[in-house]
Amino acid sequence: QLQPVESGGGLVQPGGSLRLSCTASGFTLEHYAIGWFRQAPGKEREGVSCISSGGGSTFYADSVKGRFTISRDNADNTVYLQMNSLKPEDTAVYYCATDCSPLGYWGQGTQVTVSS
Repeated sequence: QLQPVESGGGLVQPGGSLRLSCTASGFTLEHYAIGWFRQAPGKEREGVSCISSGGGSTFYADSVKGRFTISRDNADNTVYLQMNSLKPEDTAVYYCATDCSPLGYWGQGTQVTVSS
């Protein structure tokens, strides 16, 4: 089953940082563009960021532009989402998927909570 695995979530104070990782077991992420999505309770799913398979093209939602950075290490089969200057409104379950659209394979998510 092609399912990426997210890690790195947790509880952080406003202004803090977290780095999320997306990896995979049994298949190689380097063939895929990888998207990060998030969903907060009571809110619609939101596309946060995306990176092309080669890493040369990236996308950021306006809500995270300038604070989040997506990167990938294909040798390590991992895609990262560095999140800085976190705000309470960034609180959500974060998912990675094997596409920049919601049509790829999804992980089970990792919880990010920004609270004092």
